[in-house]
Amino acid sequence: MSARDSDQVLCLLTLAVGLLLTLMPMPESLQAARPHWLALLIIYWNLEGGRLRLLGQCFALGLLLDLMTGTLLGQHALALVILCYLLERFRARIRFFPPWQQAAVVLALLLNDRIIHLWVVGLAGEGWPHWSWWLGPLVSVALWPWLFLLLDAMRRRQRVRKSS
Repeated sequence: MSARDSDQVLCLLTLAVGLLLTLMPMPESLQAARPHWLALLIIYWNLEGGRLRLLGQCFALGLLLDLMTGTLLGQHALALVILCYLLERFRARIRFFPPWQQAAVVLALLLNDRIIHLWVVGLAGEGWPHWSWWLGPLVSVALWPWLFLLLDAMRRRQRVRKSS
């Protein structure tokens, strides 16, 4: 199997794990601080792996996330398509930012994701969410450097194993 194929397998595996982590039960008090695992993984694979560069893939993942979480159909799909578009548009710049600037960009992308969700929730006639609803992007950004390093190490280990 080539390095590209092994990256593709790792990408699909991490996205499946991200979906499972999204569904994992959490105490109600921590529910609002749940990281947006799928968005973090999409950001990583778009920046580093060059995968998930098609808007249709992000749309399908968003629909799957909508179905699995029971949210309004298309809510996550819309947010992930916009996230993917912004990543594709600015990928060349973001990739070469130092880590602290990259984390700031990830925060901006995740806050944009939340604003889109807020807009959809508002259109659906639901009330304004509790302030803790905004904790998710902050927790996600705190996890970003560690997730980035973990996935890079996994990809590096695969490449070393393939070359030997």
